Amino acid sequence: MEYIQVTTTVDSLEAGTNLAQGITSARLAACVQIIGPIRSIYWWQGRIEDAQEWHLLIKTTAELFPALEAHIKANHSYETPEIVATPIVAGSREYLQWISDETRQSDASQ
Repeated sequence: MEYIQVTTTVDSLEAGTNLAQGITSARLAACVQIIGPIRSIYWWQGRIEDAQEWHLLIKTTAELFPALEAHIKANHSYETPEIVATPIVAGSREYLQWISDETRQSDASQ
């Protein structure tokens, strides 16, 4: 099984909490960590923006990425949200098994 960490950013702690709860409730990830506030400086529509954001770190399996991406897009306030998946190339056997077990629960509950 392949494991990934997906990152996205949101404009408030409340938005991050709502998105994280929706993701974990849907069993699209075993864990979502919310870090922030952070300061983001980026180009948007021809201008440099300077914003306060919260960073979400989402631990899941590669097979769930399409559903997770769709969920983020459907529940995110940004026109073009950051959705970046990075492979987890190594991790403790127990932790990776926990990710598998918690995301697999969605199959059993349907």
